[in-house]
Amino acid sequence: MTTIIQITPEIGPGTGVGAVAHHLEQEWQRLGVDVRRFTLAEAGGAWLPQPGGGVAGRLALVARVVWFSTVGTRRARRFLHAHPEQLSVCHNDAMVGDVYVNHGLVEAAMMARGHHRLRLVRNPVHLFTTTRDRVRYSRPGTHRLVVNLVSDEERLLRELHPRLAIPTVVIGNGVDTERFRPPTSAERAAARQDLGIGPDERMVLFIGNEFGRKGLPRLVDAVAALEPGVRLVVVGGTPDLVAAEARRASAVSMGDRLRFAGAHADPRPWLHAADVLAMPSAYESYGLVVLEALACGVPVVATATGCVPDVVVDGVNGAVVEASVGSLTDGLRRSLELDPETARRAARESAEDHSWASVARRYLEVLDRLGSDGSVGQREAGRSR
Repeated sequence: MTTIIQITPEIGPGTGVGAVAHHLEQEWQRLGVDVRRFTLAEAGGAWLPQPGGGVAGRLALVARVVWFSTVGTRRARRFLHAHPEQLSVCHNDAMVGDVYVNHGLVEAAMMARGHHRLRLVRNPVHLFTTTRDRVRYSRPGTHRLVVNLVSDEERLLRELHPRLAIPTVVIGNGVDTERFRPPTSAERAAARQDLGIGPDERMVLFIGNEFGRKGLPRLVDAVAALEPGVRLVVVGGTPDLVAAEARRASAVSMGDRLRFAGAHADPRPWLHAADVLAMPSAYESYGLVVLEALACGVPVVATATGCVPDVVVDGVNGAVVEASVGSLTDGLRRSLELDPETARRAARESAEDHSWASVARRYLEVLDRLGSDGSVGQREAGRSR
């Protein structure tokens, strides 16, 4: 097996797309594969600030995306030209790599929320990435293969890019079933005590950074309509997003039934305390947090986006709902009424079929086929002259 280099701005646990690259790297290394990195540091962008809240945070995000898409593309292409023996997997931004992993279609996300042209125009990052990816998918030679995470995403890709010039395949994400596991009784009791969740209270958990797209306002309204013993804990979001949501009338009316925990890299303490994870998203390319919750034995209530139709069985390990407050309220109530032990066991079993080890082996099969045709690196070499 030739060397694999992963191209993405950052690689590490708890970093979204970078976490996928992290898990693939770990599994490939366990199998004896030589894995290299091309990140923002290798692209000369380590000096760029980390994105945060407010205008400065948004500008930092724009700078990082544009840098890795432009300067990163040129430097990565030059690197691959100098190492034609290496196979490359690109996860984000850069317009180079044998395999490109489609971690989400911005235009599809905007269309799912309505008024997508207005949303694109008023957000410079979305406008830039949409224009960039139109070039990515229509120009032959940019990549040799596109990996979509679910079949529905592959369908959306072909609808949005009818001139798609690259073959595609579907490979889902995985979950670390050793790191994400059901808590012991003592661990669960300690996690709930830390959050101030009483023994007779039920905890609904939301994890995500894009409150609007992921449906947090609807979720707040839905939990507010449930009995007083049901509480909602929100993990994620920038300070300005949290402040805006906390000011909404529904949020204010919930009082101490609603808690904002802020952004955290490790969601396990909250998953160990939760009775249900809710993800009423308008759009998800996959929704890794769903698998993480199921692996921890937490039932999931979610809209039919990303991996949800493949892993959530209504009435068994959660509920599949419509993107409305009424449907969400009903799904939460039904899931909270499931037998806890039976639902937790079913949740765990549904996640065990999606280990990172099996996902990594599937990627290796695809990369082996790309490498066996004797053309590894020829595309980059030709484009660099």
